[in-house]
Amino acid sequence: MAQPFRRKHQTSFARAMWAVARKDLSAEWRSREMFSAMLIFSLLVVFIFNFSLDLNPKTQREVTAGMLWVTFTFAGTLGLNRSMAIEKDRSCLDGLLLAPVDRSAIYFGKVIGNLIFMITVEIIVLPLFSIFYNINLFNPGLLAVVALGSVGYVVVGTLLATMTVQTRTRDVLLPILLFPVVLPVVASAVRASTFFLQGQPMDLIWPNINIIIAFDLIYIALAYMVFDFVVEE
Repeated sequence: MAQPFRRKHQTSFARAMWAVARKDLSAEWRSREMFSAMLIFSLLVVFIFNFSLDLNPKTQREVTAGMLWVTFTFAGTLGLNRSMAIEKDRSCLDGLLLAPVDRSAIYFGKVIGNLIFMITVEIIVLPLFSIFYNINLFNPGLLAVVALGSVGYVVVGTLLATMTVQTRTRDVLLPILLFPVVLPVVASAVRASTFFLQGQPMDLIWPNINIIIAFDLIYIALAYMVFDFVVEE
């Protein structure tokens, strides 16, 4: 009897998680508010960096990774804030919490939706960076670092956005809380990205990738354990 019950629980958990993600994706597809804001902000950052900095090729390879992650993190923060604000303003969050499902399924559904938005923006921004800075960013290792760093950023960002959505200063409070917490992931992602662009050996890159993976797992485990308490508050 235990195995059928466990399979049924896993199925309902996955179904609820994907239902939340589909809700976010379909709502954004109709309005395009959050994605448009993230994309426009990212494009503005790319253009400003391109026209304000006149760098030689060697310096470009040293600073491109930092500029790339500045774009991703600030655009991601904008999306995270908007994602939870929409739920709060339309009273959708209360309805989700009343649903007879595991609340962690709601959290992971939000994470999947936010991650899809962020990766979509990154897919558009990366070619633009390659064109404007004349650097090939389509390195498999670099793309893997971007994906892993985005996972950690969205996982902890979604949790903190849920905490700050109830406050009147949520637009200011989320970055203040988020950036110190996610700093190990972003710093390691910048170093690993820089090493890939410079063609450094994997012996220098692997420690940074391992740090990203370790913090991703820590963030996921902590968020799974505390999300229920966060939404109760």
